[in-house]
Amino acid sequence: MKYYLIAGEASGDLHAGQLMKALKEHDSAAEFRYFGGDEMQGQGGTLVRHYKDTAYMGFIPVLLHLRQIFQNMDLCKQDIVKWQPDVVILIDYPGFNLSVAEYLKKNTAIPVYYYIAPKIWAWKEHRIKKIRRDVDELFSILPFEIEFFEQKHHYPIHYVGNPSLDEVHEFLTQHPDDPEGFRKEYGLDDRPIIALLAGSRKQEIKDNLPMMAQVALEHAADYQIVLAGAPNIDLSYYHQYINEGQIRILTGCTYRILQHSAAALVTSGTATLETALFRVPQVVCYYTACGKLVSQLRKLFLKVPFVSLVNLITGDEVVPELVADQMNPERLRRELQGILPGGAQRDAQLEGYQRMLSRLGEPGAPDRAAREMIRLLRKE
Repeated sequence: MKYYLIAGEASGDLHAGQLMKALKEHDSAAEFRYFGGDEMQGQGGTLVRHYKDTAYMGFIPVLLHLRQIFQNMDLCKQDIVKWQPDVVILIDYPGFNLSVAEYLKKNTAIPVYYYIAPKIWAWKEHRIKKIRRDVDELFSILPFEIEFFEQKHHYPIHYVGNPSLDEVHEFLTQHPDDPEGFRKEYGLDDRPIIALLAGSRKQEIKDNLPMMAQVALEHAADYQIVLAGAPNIDLSYYHQYINEGQIRILTGCTYRILQHSAAALVTSGTATLETALFRVPQVVCYYTACGKLVSQLRKLFLKVPFVSLVNLITGDEVVPELVADQMNPERLRRELQGILPGGAQRDAQLEGYQRMLSRLGEPGAPDRAAREMIRLLRKE
């Protein structure tokens, strides 16, 4: 069968690549065409547009690139109609993907599947109307989404488990623990590592990295600070905010950094879950301008008590979340100290990770999703 996939950022590209791999295992005739990235390209098929050319975050960046965003949307819609796939599979990225779904529902008979549901349980809950109208099947990777979609909104979904479990497990299987080899390969010394994961979008990096670096460098006598560079961000952009003589930037090897880190400062997103799966204690950082105002607006518009996936899955504050005006040097300094080896909060956080794991379930999400998609398409 012919599968058209759309992913708009690094985490979606990773999940989509794993799904494509599973689809090939169960459908020997699988053909792929996609908006995505390097992980998807690794599975074959045709890349129409790389997510580096489509990912914009924040009101001003989106406004400045509106013309290109609309051109990409038009290209995507026309390309799908021309190729006539058996299914279109959307991966997160709701602003773009829901527009594509609406177009396909109005103008074609091509089924639309959503893998990795839009986070409408956090905000923009009204999007459930579009999902109900335009999405034929939704595949969830977070256990608390079952109650949200099925019980609250009476919209049936397929919970398949979380693909990050598979991705981390596969990585650890292929990369046995070798701290000496890792340090030698990247020219690192023997000090333990504090990892900085500042996001994959320029606005996130601009807002969070300077403060993350400032506080982490206070421990430079005993720890080396390593920044996990996002594959879609040029090194020159990072150099605006940090001095590489003090902080090492390693691009395209986030998992290897986490595998050998003692603690991490992490911008909210999939990275918070991945950090937990590597059992690395973390502080979640999400600074925004006008912090006090944002904190007040958050109470009005955000529908959930937490922003990190770790806390949302467990239902309590396993990892500290420094959001908006809570993200300041004094608070970040205190929270980082608490999770470093010997810190007062370190053991409790690691125990919380175990509770999170028990609620996520077993690995195998991409395989379960692929088998169910194929079953539905074949009407078995």
